Amino acid sequence: MSEFERDQDDAMLDPESGKPSAVLLIEDEPAAAMRMTALLDRMYPGVLMRHASTVAQARTYIQSTRFDLVLVDMQLPDGSGIELLQQLALAQPKAVGLVLSAWGQPDTIVGAIRAGARGYLLKNVDDLEIERSLASVERGGAPIDPVIARRILSLMSSGTGTAAPMAPATAGSAAAPAKTETLLSRRQTEILRAVASGQTNREIAQALNLSAHTVECHTRSIYRKLAVHTRTEAVVFAKTQGWI
Repeated sequence: MSEFERDQDDAMLDPESGKPSAVLLIEDEPAAAMRMTALLDRMYPGVLMRHASTVAQARTYIQSTRFDLVLVDMQLPDGSGIELLQQLALAQPKAVGLVLSAWGQPDTIVGAIRAGARGYLLKNVDDLEIERSLASVERGGAPIDPVIARRILSLMSSGTGTAAPMAPATAGSAAAPAKTETLLSRRQTEILRAVASGQTNREIAQALNLSAHTVECHTRSIYRKLAVHTRTEAVVFAKTQGWI
């Protein structure tokens, strides 16, 4: 068996805990890398761990090993973390990509979310906050640092950003926030609120007495109606409209 095949077999999510069994940390600052490695070892003892300090090195790992969780810095010596998020989404669509960066510029934030980031965390918070965010990912959440969330909301409410295309306004009130009933069915609104609370499709299905397939179909319909592409974008949009 090749190393790639062995790593593929090893990288399986724990069905009970939801914890990853293979993690890739992409970070070029030695002190930050040491801190995060220690934190990840503490949270996920015994998992397959890889560390890359450049885009080139990270690409090699993404092409050779399947990961459940990938933490991506945005500013790397040979390129942008956004490029890696895009590659990860194509090569490993089931992997959870999280931004862990000191950068919070609007174009970087929007670019990362568009590229498929499940969450956006800042490195200057304490270890406990990062651990809580990672724990929420295990439950299907999409953690976003409050500072980043405020910037996204500001961009979308001012109309100057490109975080997500705004849905059509209701007739006669172009400037007013859209009402959920004009876009989504009652069931879809329930599902969107459950997504915002961090529930997985399986958990939503159990709570609403639906099949997982039905929840997935509703979720795709929500994305289409809101003109978004990810759970994160859907939640951010709903918050700007005051639905959740």
